[in-house]
Amino acid sequence: MMTNDKPISNFSDQNELQSEEMLAVIFEYMGKITAENDLDKLLMILADLGKRLIIADRCTVWLYQAAEHQLWTIVAHGIDKVVIPADSGFVGHSFMTGEPVIVEDAYQDERFNDAIDLSTGYLTKSVVCIPFRNSEGEIIGAFQAINKMTASQTFSEKDIEVLTLAASYSGKSFESSILRNELIETQKEMIETMGEIGESRSKETGHHVRRVAKYSYELAKLAGLPEQQARLLKLASPMHDIGKVAIPDHILLKPGKLTDEEFELMKTHTSIGYYVFKHSQRDLLKTAAIISHEHHEKWNGTGYPNGLAGKEIHIFGRITAIADVFDALGSDRVYKKAWPLQDIIDHLKEQRGQHFDPTLIDLFLGNIDTFLDIRNELSDDI
Repeated sequence: MMTNDKPISNFSDQNELQSEEMLAVIFEYMGKITAENDLDKLLMILADLGKRLIIADRCTVWLYQAAEHQLWTIVAHGIDKVVIPADSGFVGHSFMTGEPVIVEDAYQDERFNDAIDLSTGYLTKSVVCIPFRNSEGEIIGAFQAINKMTASQTFSEKDIEVLTLAASYSGKSFESSILRNELIETQKEMIETMGEIGESRSKETGHHVRRVAKYSYELAKLAGLPEQQARLLKLASPMHDIGKVAIPDHILLKPGKLTDEEFELMKTHTSIGYYVFKHSQRDLLKTAAIISHEHHEKWNGTGYPNGLAGKEIHIFGRITAIADVFDALGSDRVYKKAWPLQDIIDHLKEQRGQHFDPTLIDLFLGNIDTFLDIRNELSDDI
């Protein structure tokens, strides 16, 4: 077992922050926190905030998982994901009692859980823990800062006051983030379900919309779209054919070629899908409106409903067009059998610069194994 006489991690004798410096840090991080929707990244931002405010070597933000009665952190300075019993160690004591904890020498305190030190080779010396609550006053997690990096090498009551301020803001931030995530998950479930309903009317499987979603996400990343945009595309793309719910069965399920009149009616599914979502102010549903409307436009301007050409077509529409056609050609439909892979690849090459954005097609075909892996993973046979 480690003893407390092992050298402590690189103290730098930093000075405590002055009031104006502390305010500057808080304002800096308020902007980051407000703009962040990803819970994992939010945890890291809050850990950084705590670390800077009280001049600690490390800071960890722990959340409570009621079902397992555990505390967990997805990120921490210097370590990977950690899960502990809710009553374990200093952070568990603070969480269970609702009281702050200050410790000058961890190895002299029987509450100390040295498992992380033993696994990482780090040496914990001074510790401060602060619980934080939601708007209903329930404790939902705790801050834990380790090893004060000033000359005193110990945390103070002032550090508790400062960290309590950060903890109060953290509780509200987590609630907002969790609510946003729940809303996005609800919208995602609704969109995927509606997409499957649209596909089921034309005798397709739910795997089609899932495959198109994953193809679109991967192609968006290859095209250099930011992660947030790629995720929006992935979440919204299952709605690309939702307008088919309004197409009569005798057209939608016709096994042979459509007449010109029938095809004109079939084409209206793009505008129908667009009008379903066009008035929404939610980014996810606005994205669904774009995809529904433009995934049948063609690079050379011969597509529908508006005959857009080149980059007049939103990149979401250009990406979904490739994903949809690739999957449709490789799947059995009421009017055709699945094409062999080489025939599909030949068709995509032929339509480069005609139907499809040439740059996107090059990226797609240059990474074809990625998309074949998705097709195998979500095969209609499983």
